[in-house]
Order: sequence, then C-alpha cells, then structure tokens
Amino acid sequence: MTAYILRRLLLIIPTLLAILLVNFAIVQAAPGGPVEQAVARLQGIGGGGAPGAKTETVHAESRATRGLDPKLIEEIKRQYGFDKTAPERLWLMLGQYARFDFGSSFFRGAKVTDLILEKLPVTLSLGFWATLITYLVSIPLGIRKAVRHGSRFDAWSSALIVIGYALPSFLFALLLIVLFAGGTSLNWFPVRGLISENFDQLSLLGKVADYFWHLVLPVGALVIGGFATLTLLTKNAFLEEISRQYVVTARAKGLSERRVLYGHVLRNAMLLVVAGIPQALITVFFAGSLLIEVIFSLDGLGRMSYEAAVSRDYPVVFGTLFIFTLAGLLIRLIGDLCYTALDPRIDFDTRAH
Repeated sequence: MTAYILRRLLLIIPTLLAILLVNFAIVQAAPGGPVEQAVARLQGIGGGGAPGAKTETVHAESRATRGLDPKLIEEIKRQYGFDKTAPERLWLMLGQYARFDFGSSFFRGAKVTDLILEKLPVTLSLGFWATLITYLVSIPLGIRKAVRHGSRFDAWSSALIVIGYALPSFLFALLLIVLFAGGTSLNWFPVRGLISENFDQLSLLGKVADYFWHLVLPVGALVIGGFATLTLLTKNAFLEEISRQYVVTARAKGLSERRVLYGHVLRNAMLLVVAGIPQALITVFFAGSLLIEVIFSLDGLGRMSYEAAVSRDYPVVFGTLFIFTLAGLLIRLIGDLCYTALDPRIDFDTRAH
C-alpha cells in the first residue's frame, strides 16, 4: 500500500502540470486579457469584466491605445507581466507554483495565497455541512428503500429522488429563495452572507444560531443536488448484497434482521458507496458551491474564482484552479484508502502489477 500511495502522490505532479498547461494555453487564446481590461478602464470603455462589456473589451486594446502614451501601455504590460513572452510567463508561473507561491492578484491588491486562506473557510463550511447532511439522509434512506423494495414507500420516495436529481442545485436555490426568503409572504431566512451584521454583538449561543440560520438555504440547495445519486447507489448496493448466500445463511441461523443488515450487509454494501465519496465531495465542495456562493453572496472560493475569471484576474484563476485540482486528487486518494480499510482483501499494490 505504501508503494501505491507514493505512486499516486507522484502522479499528482504531471496531472497538475498538464491541467495548468491546457488552461494556460486557453487563457492565451482568449480575448480581453488584463492589459486590455486596464486600458479599457482608462478610456472609460465598460471594462472590469462585466458581462455586458465583453464585446467592447474584445477589441479594447486596438481602439483604446490610440489616445494613450505608448510608454504607459508598456508600463501596464510590465505591471501585469505581459512584457514577457508566453513561454517565459509559463516558466515563471510553474516555478512559483512549485513553491506554492501563487503571486498577487491583479485587481484585489493582495497575495493570492492570502485570498485563498481568507475565502477557504466559507467554502469548507458549505461543503462540510452539505456532505454530512447528504450522507446522513442518503444512506438510511437508501437502506430503507432496499429493505422495502417495491413498496409504496419505495415508489413515492423514488419519485422525489428523480425530481431532486433532475433539479439543478442553483435552480433549487432560486426556488428556496422565492418560497422562504421574501419571494412570497414567507421571509424566514436571509439570502446574503454567512453571518449577520451584528454577529460580533451576539452571545455564543446567538452566534451559533445565526451561523446555522444563514446556512439553511445554501446547504439545503447543495443537499438536494447530491442526495439522489447517493441514495440510489446505497439502495442498489444493498439490494445486491441482500440476495447473496451469506445473508440467507445468517437469517437461517436466526439472526435478527437488524443484525443481518447492519452487522453483515452494511460493510460489504458500503464499498460501492465509499467508491462514490470522492466524486460526491468534489461535486459538493467545488462544482456545486460556485453557483451557490454567487446566488447567496457568500464570500468563498467559488465566488472569488468566478469573479476572477470574469475580470481576467489570472493569478487568482490559476491559484484557485491549482487548489481545486490538488484537493480533488487528494480526495480521490483518500477514497481509495477508505476502500481498503473497509475491505482489506483489496490490494492496490497487487493490482498495479
């Protein structure tokens, strides 16, 4: 297992390198870079990366530079590092990233590392509670559906699961806002931020209550998008195990149904569930949180990476991409380790040969 872990850790390096190279090439081909954005702002041409200004910024440099001093243009290029060729910029970036130095933001006036550390708690908070609730709901529900397969409970719960699977988390978030955040007569939950403005003045119990009060809608939106797949995965895994001979033998020995399910079936059935944990975590923590953070004005990594992409803040874009990719690869490795912990018969070292 040690050799397998080392191989996987070493494989992370070329994987990160390939992803950075591909995205660097795409960024070089995209119009409206930071230099064009800065020049457009100096000329008052809808810069800043707003969606409505994309058409203007595509040719901003060629038009805006006509009235500007060439020395000023060169200074702007030097400020953003575009006085160097693309290979030189790539080499410098890779050297910095090898030291976990992501440079400084073009427009936020801070180091990318500091920005990531500042925004990370919000994203981790959303992802942790969404993942925890998803598993607390999905696994018992999947087991119950397997035990009562074909019943009315299985039928109507499957209908709800299909709706949850078909409904994107961001669309469900908008629905929750309309229903419970002032869109109708109900105005129960806030729709902005993770804490209230008077958070520092609250008691300890009040701070905890305020924190979870703000989490209800965004976490609920993330859970609805993730529980359907996990529930069906748990149900199918249990149905497959329940039909095996060892379960029939355990029941013939007079063991209670609860002991059969949770003492024998659960461990084997959870192998498939554990195999799906990495993808679930990646989806909830990164893919799902981006739109949710934007919708609920949560100052996390997802929202920051979105705003950086719109404004062409390349250091922030590549820094968050690096962190997301690295976290995803490490989560997949942890999933494999959990897999072997549940079933010691699985030996990745043997399979590698």
